[in-house]
Amino acid sequence: MAKAAFIVGGSGQIGQAAARRLLADGWRLRLGQRTGALLPAELRAEVETVSLDRDQPGALASALAGGADALIDCVAFDERHAAQLLEVSDDVGRLVVISSGSVYRDAEGRTLDEARETGFPRFPEPITEDQPTVAPGPATYSTRKAALERALLEGARTPLAILRPFAIHGPGATHVREWWFVRRIRDGRRRIPLAYGGESRFHTTATVNLAELIATVLAAPGAHLLNIADPVAPSVAEIGRTISELYGADPELVPIAGPAPNGVGGTPWSGPLPIVASNAAAEALGYRPVASYAEAVPAACRSAEAFADAGVRFLPYIEAMFDYAAEDRYFEGRA
Repeated sequence: MAKAAFIVGGSGQIGQAAARRLLADGWRLRLGQRTGALLPAELRAEVETVSLDRDQPGALASALAGGADALIDCVAFDERHAAQLLEVSDDVGRLVVISSGSVYRDAEGRTLDEARETGFPRFPEPITEDQPTVAPGPATYSTRKAALERALLEGARTPLAILRPFAIHGPGATHVREWWFVRRIRDGRRRIPLAYGGESRFHTTATVNLAELIATVLAAPGAHLLNIADPVAPSVAEIGRTISELYGADPELVPIAGPAPNGVGGTPWSGPLPIVASNAAAEALGYRPVASYAEAVPAACRSAEAFADAGVRFLPYIEAMFDYAAEDRYFEGRA
C-alpha cells in the first residue's frame, strides 16, 4: 500500500510543490488548509483536501485522525504550532517542518529582523547549520521560528526534519518577490533603479528544490536540521536580467551606490551584505537540486501574473514597492 502523508498548508506555494513531488513518488496525500481557493484544479483532483484552521484547539489532531506515515508542516510559525505537532507526533512516522534561514544571527548578535535598529548582519559566506541562531521568543518572526525549532527539537518523539529555506519563490504564492520586476516590465518601465549597485544577494530557494529535499529527508533515517537554497545565489541585477529575458524585455538596470534613497531601488532582496547559504549538509544526505533560479523562476512569474490579473492581492509590503513617481523624480535629479 502507498505511504500516506498529511501536508499542513497544502494550498500554499511550498505545500503545492511538496504535493506534486510526493505524488510523483506514489504517496497518498491529504492536504490541510483553511481554504482551497488557491489550489489548482489539476492538483485538487489528485489529493484529498481537509478543512483545517490550526488556530482552533484540537483542529490538527482531529484532521489527522487515523495518523499518517509523514506529516509535513509548511506553515508552522511558533511554540503554539510546535505544541500541536508534538500532540500528534505519536500518530505519524516522520515529521518535516519548514522553518526559515532568518533564524540565524551573526557573531555580534545582529539579525535580519532587527537590521534597521542594530545594523545589517554580517554572516560568513556561506552560512552553515552551525551558525548561531536568535534567542527563541515571541518578539519577531525569526524569534518565533527559533522557538518553534527549539520546542520540536526538545520534544519530538518521532524522527524530525527541520528545513531552513531563504528567499522562497514558486507558483501559488502571494508573497512574490519577483513581482517587483514583473510588474515594472508589464508597466513598460524603461529604467529600473537598483540599490547597492544591484549587487545584493539574498539566496533564493525554489519550491521545487525545497520539495526535493522534503522527499530526500522522508527517505533518510534519523533527525535532520538543514539549509535549503538554490545552487547559486543570484544578485539582484542577475535576477532582473533573468526576468527581463523571460519577457523579452530590455530595461536599463540603473545601479544606485548604497542604500535606496527614499525607497527608490530598494528590492525585496536588497541589503548591504550578502546572505548566502550552504547546501552541503543536505547534499551529504543525498539531496540534489532539480532547478537553478533561472530554470525555476518562470513558474513563479507566470503565477504572479495570473494572481494579479485575477485581483488577488499580494502581501502589503510588496504592494507598496511601486512608487513610480519617486523613481521618476530620482532619475530627473540624476540627469
